[in-house]
Amino acid sequence: MNKQQPKQNIAIGGHWFVIGAALLWGTTGTAQAFAPAGFDPKVIGALRLLIGGTALLLLAIKRKELGKFSDWKLLPVFLAAAFTASYQLCFFAAVAKTGVAVGTIIGIGSAPIAGGLLGLIFRGERPGKRWLLATILAIIGCSLLSFSGGDVAIDPIGILLALGAGLSYAAYTLMIKGLLEKHAPNAIMAVVVCIGALLLSPALLSIDFGWLLQPRSIGVILHLGLATMALSYWLFARGLQSVQVATAVTLSLAEPMTAATLGILVLGEQLNIQAFFGISLIFSGLVVLMLKGRRRTYTSTT
Repeated sequence: MNKQQPKQNIAIGGHWFVIGAALLWGTTGTAQAFAPAGFDPKVIGALRLLIGGTALLLLAIKRKELGKFSDWKLLPVFLAAAFTASYQLCFFAAVAKTGVAVGTIIGIGSAPIAGGLLGLIFRGERPGKRWLLATILAIIGCSLLSFSGGDVAIDPIGILLALGAGLSYAAYTLMIKGLLEKHAPNAIMAVVVCIGALLLSPALLSIDFGWLLQPRSIGVILHLGLATMALSYWLFARGLQSVQVATAVTLSLAEPMTAATLGILVLGEQLNIQAFFGISLIFSGLVVLMLKGRRRTYTSTT
């Protein structure tokens, strides 16, 4: 039995952890579709971080994973939290300025490119040709998917905000990857998400309690906080333990694929030929990266 087998299993599992997180993120739009009318995206974003961060913090305390305050490097933690908060703000603002199609494709599509560059510059990670092929396939797929509805609006400020969202997501991933070298995944996500929630807490001043106390609102908020934040970010951090920054960000493109699929299956949205090819290309890109992980495992055990 090869002594390296446990690490190889972790490497394969890392890809699945990241994809699992992306699948949960992809349910966000569908969940919001079930919310009563009149919600504020900024408030939902803040509540999502608050509930998710609290759940992760309670789990970390129970498992005694937080350690001593002196063990934490404050700058990387604060930067990770700041990038988490800035992604929320930039993405929602970009969609409002330039529309869902352009905001989504630029925000999500620019993240793998930024992740590849940041991973190379700061960690010396070389993603390789398979990552490049997978990223190209996934970005083209996202483009087809985003523009399949034909609603396109171009706004320079919106484009800059969308680019800021993509950079924020890649930078957040880079910070988490570094923190994982010394801390448990759950502890990192608990601290980062809670600080991110504090940074967005001013948005809660405009909360509509009449809307919040409705049963459907409570269900949506709990799903967003516990499933698409606490559980998904825990999975994402676990995956990052064995997956490069660039690969993790590209695998996250399973999110728009999931959102589109749920829109068709759950919300009854129509699937045109352009959207079909978009979903297929994103899926193909994910398969390329997954095959990469399996191929490396097979080669290293022979």
